[in-house]
Amino acid sequence: MIPVAFDYQRAASIDDAIAKLAASDGGKVIAGGHSLVPLMKLRLSEPGTLVDISRIPGLSVIREAVGLIEIGATTTHNDIASSKLLRDKCPMIAEAAAEIGDPQVRNRGTIGGSIAHADPAADFPAVVLALDADIVLKGPNGSRTVKASAFFRGFYDVDLAHGELIVGIHFTPVKAAAYAKLHQRASHYAIVGVAAALDVKGGVIQAARIGITGATTHAMRLSGVEQALAGKKADGIAAAAASAANEVTDVSADLHASEDYRRAMIPVFVKRAVEKALARA
Repeated sequence: MIPVAFDYQRAASIDDAIAKLAASDGGKVIAGGHSLVPLMKLRLSEPGTLVDISRIPGLSVIREAVGLIEIGATTTHNDIASSKLLRDKCPMIAEAAAEIGDPQVRNRGTIGGSIAHADPAADFPAVVLALDADIVLKGPNGSRTVKASAFFRGFYDVDLAHGELIVGIHFTPVKAAAYAKLHQRASHYAIVGVAAALDVKGGVIQAARIGITGATTHAMRLSGVEQALAGKKADGIAAAAASAANEVTDVSADLHASEDYRRAMIPVFVKRAVEKALARA
């Protein structure tokens, strides 16, 4: 299909983008476009104006500062997947990026767009949940920071007001972390995807953060599994993972997988992610 007519504007800075959005009638931000353009072609989204932020200086960056990793909103999946800093300090996020879509998608799609769009089967939402990341936003009323655990609220629903932009994602790097995904073969979207980040001492899990995607209406933390993993060694992972499916009350069903199949796969991929994360400790 063909999208409705729209005005295209390229922003020169973050403040310029915010001003252009404020002056538009229902304007939308675009960077890579892999989330928004398909919706526009189906006329599920009909913005009157597209504000392109892809060339704003400083928004495509991966750096470490004061013990935190900072990733700019327009950083592409490929840049994240190939980052030596991330592969050394926090390999989970690099590996998750490498599993997104195909080379075309990875070279154009951006982490900010993926998180803002919050597709129920996207990979990055589960990863930033497990990393307990801060989502840094800027809009007409200034800057604010939202925890990933509060950002994803429901089906394509995030804590992002009209006129606000995601400018970056900040988190403490975790080496003992891993992502395990059962993917749909054509799109590589997650049928079930699980991100696990662990605090481990002497082979014992002191604390865990588990993010899940693909299985329900939006990415979420599995707090019950997190509590069950505390104090466990490798031989206790299977029992803790077994309870995972019970935490997801609204399991999705579609042409790719039934509710029963997804529910059966949730503990399998929780176990895989946690075991891989523990092996890295």
